Amino acid sequence: MYHLVEETTAFIRQRIADFEPESGIILGTGLGRLVDEIDISHRLMYSNIPNFPISTVEFHTGRLIFGTLNGRRVVAMQGRLHYYEGYSMQQITFPVRVMKALGIRKLFVSNASGSLNPAILKGDLAIIDDHINLLPDNPLRGSNDERFGPRFPDMSRPYSPALIDQGLAIARQHQLRVHRAVYVATPGPNLETRAEYRYMRLIGGDVVGMSTVPEVIVANHMQLPVFAISVVTDEGFHETLQPVSLAEIVEVAAAAEPKMTLILKELVALQ
Repeated sequence: MYHLVEETTAFIRQRIADFEPESGIILGTGLGRLVDEIDISHRLMYSNIPNFPISTVEFHTGRLIFGTLNGRRVVAMQGRLHYYEGYSMQQITFPVRVMKALGIRKLFVSNASGSLNPAILKGDLAIIDDHINLLPDNPLRGSNDERFGPRFPDMSRPYSPALIDQGLAIARQHQLRVHRAVYVATPGPNLETRAEYRYMRLIGGDVVGMSTVPEVIVANHMQLPVFAISVVTDEGFHETLQPVSLAEIVEVAAAAEPKMTLILKELVALQ
């Protein structure tokens, strides 16, 4: 893996010249418009980058964007990878290792999620404070390369408390409806049953989605501070559960995206 990361990083550096990103951004389902706020220097299609997996999900463009966001140099994944697409955990998290090798010092992650908590409603934002991992594999399984990080990385604070506090302060300043939340990661691609929603609420979950946790584990493995924010696109309240479609999820995500973009823009500028 280390040599694959080196090979990919060398390829990218040849194409972005002396541009060195300070922060990495992963954009979730229906949340790619943050790219419109970036003064773009370079665009690379995943399909043209050696060893890079290709996003196969609708609404995930599959481009690596380099540029300036609110005065800070960033690299943004316009389209993320998911376990349900058939990729291994190592493939899903490969871009995070590459971004770290390119020089990023902080990782900002967005996703779309369903609410488990009746206090968190469709269209709200949730800043992730902790997570529960229900995925069937771990990106650190297998032999460990100490050049990336330790065999047994600590996960007592997987999301940076300092970044969480800054994100909440920005939300309060703009009077945005934002919650601190525990994120539950499931493999997907199906949405959950009533019994599963009830179970996830009972074990302490506030929102549920199909991403984010693998990338956060790898970021922590490499001692990379993480901020994650979720756009709540549907409500998984088991007693009143209603069917939901991808089109509805993307519609709600698009409506709430400007609020998320505002928080990320201002937070990145503080770093």
